[in-house]
Amino acid sequence: MKEKLFIIKIGGNVIDKEDDLKTFLEDFSKITDKKILVHGGGKIASQIGTRLGIEPNYHEGRRITDDETIDLVTMVYGGLINKKIVAQLNAFGSLAVGLTGSDANSIIAHKRPITDGVDFGWVGDIDQVNTRFFNSLLTNGITPVLAPLTGNIEGHILNTNADTIASEVAQALSDSFETHLIYCFEKPGVLKEIEDENSIVDRIDRTQYKQMCESGVINTGMIPKLTNSFKALRNGVSQVVIGHSRNVLSLTKNDFQQCTRINL
Repeated sequence: MKEKLFIIKIGGNVIDKEDDLKTFLEDFSKITDKKILVHGGGKIASQIGTRLGIEPNYHEGRRITDDETIDLVTMVYGGLINKKIVAQLNAFGSLAVGLTGSDANSIIAHKRPITDGVDFGWVGDIDQVNTRFFNSLLTNGITPVLAPLTGNIEGHILNTNADTIASEVAQALSDSFETHLIYCFEKPGVLKEIEDENSIVDRIDRTQYKQMCESGVINTGMIPKLTNSFKALRNGVSQVVIGHSRNVLSLTKNDFQQCTRINL
């Protein structure tokens, strides 16, 4: 029987709120199974960029990354946010190390080509995950903390969606582990009404997903999350769940009372 591995992505407004993030990290540190944390950038990169005169630009929930923006997100994602998270996890007793995909060529990507007239700039689509490297860290009791940055074979850093990184790492490591992918943010799951936290969709498959996209219930940032969820399940990942950051411990213990479970 394969050993369990939890790949947990934390994002949304949780990253921006110091107390909420601290509570999540304390709970995350209590997970006794092997684990990997992938974090987004929240609104911090946009806020700092605005102060520097770099306005954010998005297309379907994904940041368009020009020359100025790749420097900004490298500084904020790979430096400020990543190292603050690593420092707190180590304080809570987790032996954590902060990484980008460029470190040890852990996640190699290529620059996304112009598609349907949209140029995403320095945005990366993942080609390869260095499973040997991640296996080595996990075997030695080290928890990788991944910033949403990858590298290409020419040595350029690429901005890469954190939901995608979590999904691709989970798929790549599914040969070695029973991988469980959990997306955590400030909501208890996919909601029928964004302002009503009791309107949770407890299960969602691809047919429902298509219908909810067409009706406008699902849009912007939730699209890459669900797209990556379905891909993960098709490629060896045992389970995908979307839920609130405050419920992360319950979700790792198969307590699915408040969350959205993804089915094919």
